[in-house]
Amino acid sequence: MRPRTFEGGIYLLGRKEATQNKPIEDIPLPPEVVIPLHQHVGPPCDPLVQKGDRVLAGQKIGDTDTFISAPIHASFSGEVKAIEPHPYFTGTEVLSVVVVPDGVQEEVRLEVPDQDKLTPDRVRSIVREAGIVGLSGTVFPTHVKLSPPKERPIDSVIINGCECEPYLTGDYRSMLESTESLIVGLKIILMTVGAKKGYFGIGVDKAEAIKRIEDLTAREQNIEVVPLDTKYPQGSERHLIKAILGREVPRDGVPMDIGVLVQNVATTIAITQAVREGKPLMERVLTVTGPGIKNPKNLKVKIGTLVKYLIERCGGFEGEPGKIIFGGVMRGEAQFSLDVPVVKGSQGIVVLPKEMAEISSPRPCVRCGRCVKVCPMSLIPTFIVTYVMEDKIDEANAAGVLECIECGACGLICPTEIPFIQYIRFAKNILLKERKT
Repeated sequence: MRPRTFEGGIYLLGRKEATQNKPIEDIPLPPEVVIPLHQHVGPPCDPLVQKGDRVLAGQKIGDTDTFISAPIHASFSGEVKAIEPHPYFTGTEVLSVVVVPDGVQEEVRLEVPDQDKLTPDRVRSIVREAGIVGLSGTVFPTHVKLSPPKERPIDSVIINGCECEPYLTGDYRSMLESTESLIVGLKIILMTVGAKKGYFGIGVDKAEAIKRIEDLTAREQNIEVVPLDTKYPQGSERHLIKAILGREVPRDGVPMDIGVLVQNVATTIAITQAVREGKPLMERVLTVTGPGIKNPKNLKVKIGTLVKYLIERCGGFEGEPGKIIFGGVMRGEAQFSLDVPVVKGSQGIVVLPKEMAEISSPRPCVRCGRCVKVCPMSLIPTFIVTYVMEDKIDEANAAGVLECIECGACGLICPTEIPFIQYIRFAKNILLKERKT
């Protein structure tokens, strides 16, 4: 049977060979960590500690009363050196807690409930207190996602195992090395939202992970492993749902509107660790890779660890770096400093050498239609960008600019190298600011 997929999209070279067969490694304590108090969708947390305080690993150091939010925890035990604005991967500054580790790594954990008496409300409470958010980069608070309104019941849960961004292999290694926790996490989610069926959507380029999960769920009547095409952006929620269930999320809607909840691999494992072990979210798996890194690795990294320290642990740069990308090469953020910390949504750090990062000179559109063919949202990117270039933001809005998922396929396929995503993000920022005023 052919792997399932969606219309549109683009086939990319995976470029995962450097790390796909490398087990996840722990790294030694860094000299200090910088833990931003805003690592989620929603308002930033208020600090719960002061300069000079000693904190324990797993201690809550930031929180807010807002429902759509997630608390922040210390990733190391040590002394609070400062609470101050610090560079963030988006290019802004975020109020952060700077901790100097004491080398003891004394931990505090959440109360672990009797697993036989676990209830949906208890799971939501634990997930909230653990500070779990979408670890694929969306960083939407997971306890909110696990709280669908009664009028929108969930019947299906999908675990996203596509990891379709080139270079990144953290989710793949996690599927192989934490398989049991991944399956338990799905079962916890199913119980919490009352869904009857769970699916693992996994790209066929991850055959070993497919087989391992199939073997361990062979007797589970309500769990199915679905092999998916390796097309990009197969990991997008909308296109994952379309490929697996044949349902379409409304243009202005969300998956729960059609009875579906999607979680990624890392988030699902974090749920298990919180519910079964009382472990708050204070570390994550990410990939440090690219042809500009001497020794690419999959690392288990404490939140707040600076990028420069991770690069040192991977042997440093291979030649002169041209671009350092936070996240994947398709949807990530280029960095101007190595002093930015790893946050909850950090999936990887990709370093490209200078010769691969030269800035192109875009030329006028030749109306070839390639961007239209690959757009997974069935938009006409060239029309949208033309409107933005002519400062016709309302027309760009009418053409669907807010529906763009910023996958970057249009810019990659464009023969004249038009920077579609930059124009689209510019228009989105204007429109979103107008909505807030």
